[in-house]
Amino acid sequence: MDDGCHPLPFTLRQLQYVVAIEDTGGFSRAAEHCRVSQPSLSAQVAQLEEALGVQIFERARRGVVVTTAGRAVLEQARTVLRMSADLERVAQSARDPWSATWRFGIIPTLASYILPTLAPALGRAHDGLKVVWREATTPELVEALSAGRLEAAVLALEADLGSLETCPVLEDPFLLAVGSTHRLATFTEPVGVDALDDEQLLLLEDGHCLRDQALEVCRRTHPDGEGFEATSLATLIEMVAVGEGVTLLPVVATRSVSRDPRISLLEFEAPAPFRTIGLAWRSSSTLGDQFREVARLFGEGLRAAAALPAAV
Repeated sequence: MDDGCHPLPFTLRQLQYVVAIEDTGGFSRAAEHCRVSQPSLSAQVAQLEEALGVQIFERARRGVVVTTAGRAVLEQARTVLRMSADLERVAQSARDPWSATWRFGIIPTLASYILPTLAPALGRAHDGLKVVWREATTPELVEALSAGRLEAAVLALEADLGSLETCPVLEDPFLLAVGSTHRLATFTEPVGVDALDDEQLLLLEDGHCLRDQALEVCRRTHPDGEGFEATSLATLIEMVAVGEGVTLLPVVATRSVSRDPRISLLEFEAPAPFRTIGLAWRSSSTLGDQFREVARLFGEGLRAAAALPAAV
C-alpha cells in the first residue's frame, strides 16, 4: 500500500540549478549565479536527469539547448519553485507580514516621478519592511508577477493585466504638451481632442502602456499611431520643446515641465482623459490585505504631493 510518504527523487536546489541554466544560457554562468562550483552544479543536474529519466539539456559548444522533454520539466520546475517561495512567504506573513522583503515593480512612466514619494511613505509606515524595486515595462512586470519574481507592481490599470488582482491608487489626468511657440500655446481654455488634427503626435515606443493609452485618446485623429517614437518621457518632452510635435503627458510627470518656459501644458475638455495608477499582485498571494493597505498609503502620499484626485 502506498503511504504517500516516499521521498522525492530530486531536491529544490537541483530545480534551482536547471532553471538558472536556462535563464543564464550556460552551466558556468549558472554556477556563478548560484554561487557554487561548476562541477558541483553539473553533477547535481546529472543526478536530476538520471532520477527523472530524461535529458534536460543538450550540451553544445556554444552553450546549452533545452530538449523537448527538458522544456516540460523546466516549466514544472518553475511552478514548484514559485510555490516553494510562496510557502516561505506564507510563513513569514504569518509571523509578521510587515517585517519581510518584498519585490515591487514599477513602470518607467511612473518610476522617476513617484518613487521618491512612495518609498519614504512606505518606510515611515512600516520601518521593518524592506522593498526592492524593479523598473520595467508593463508586459515585463506582468510576466515577472506571474512567474513569482515580484510580489506586486505599480502600473496603469488600463493595461492588459491578465488575471492579476488590482487595487486603484489614484487617477492621473493627461495634459497636452506643446512648444511655447506652438499655435495652441496661448490657449487659456481646455482643448478638445480634435485640436490634435494635423499635429505630429510624439509617442513612446511599443511596450509602454502609456503609448496605447495616448493612442486610445487620439484614436480618431491618429488611428495608425505612426510618427516619432521615444524610449522615455524625457525624450518626448525635449522634442516638444524644440517644436517637433505635441504629446500627452500624465500629470505626475509634469512637475518639472510646468516650470520649463519652452513648453505649455493644456488641459483637455471634460471628460478629460486619464489613466488609473494602481497596485497589482497575483490573486493567489496571501498578502492581499497588506497590498490594499499599501495602495492606500501610496494614494495618500501621492495626492498630498501632487494634488491628484482619488481613484474611483
